[in-house]
Amino acid sequence: MKVKVKAPAKINLSLDVLRRRADGYHDVSMVMQAVSLYDYVTVEQTETEIIEIFCDYPDVPCNEKNIAYKCAEAFFSYTKTKNTGIKITIEKKIPTQAGLAGGSADGAAVIVALNKLFLTYLKEDELCEIGSKIGADIPFCIVGGTRLASGTGTTLKKMINMPMCDIVICKPDFSVSTAEAYSRIDSANLSHPEFTAEMVRAVYARDIYMVTSCMLNDFELALELEPINEIKKIMLMNKALGACMSGSGSAVFAVFNNLKKAEKCVSQLKSTYDKVFLAKPLKDGCEVID
Repeated sequence: MKVKVKAPAKINLSLDVLRRRADGYHDVSMVMQAVSLYDYVTVEQTETEIIEIFCDYPDVPCNEKNIAYKCAEAFFSYTKTKNTGIKITIEKKIPTQAGLAGGSADGAAVIVALNKLFLTYLKEDELCEIGSKIGADIPFCIVGGTRLASGTGTTLKKMINMPMCDIVICKPDFSVSTAEAYSRIDSANLSHPEFTAEMVRAVYARDIYMVTSCMLNDFELALELEPINEIKKIMLMNKALGACMSGSGSAVFAVFNNLKKAEKCVSQLKSTYDKVFLAKPLKDGCEVID
């Protein structure tokens, strides 16, 4: 038996890094949004009593270092289910090290798939509890939609859906280390009002113009990467309502209220960048499709 899951990427409509905690982690406040850029994860039972991983994307580890592997182990530990053997096949479309939660999406998909495959009937909050032990973005990737995230990013509050729009995503040919990004945050001494509170008000106002005026990412401010600014410049020249880096980078997204303008932006970006995508906001997270 096997289960296939469609696992969406995420963007951060806002991302405020509030403080460094005594345990070394950081408290954040952000609005996260699932988007229609997907990885496809298939989990099937074998009789090997081991966890096997196969992936068609370069540089993705197919061993115990993969988040999907760690999530499988966490699932079996949490449910006290014997692993009789599973094979995880990952078809990647979400770029890695982009701030789009591609690895977390794959891990979330594995948890959702195993819950169905082994008939454990865990509730959503239990699935999220398993995921939170492995990565801060995994609970969001399980539930998706539009969520206010706080604490280390694992405390989620459901919001109304983001207004419908077209979203252009561009990943330049370099990546950003999350550890380095947090280090730059710690030394940057950023000071500004919390934009996430304004973003929440904008989403509830159902006003896409307000939403795009509130988009801000502390990592983008701290890192000050010129290639990010170059991508944003192209997006804004193509009439994007707003553009922002996602997560700790290096992907950039732009919001459009006109599909033709978004498609024109995609076409122009593709003349320079390999990884360019057109997406829409989603109401859900990981979804079993087979």
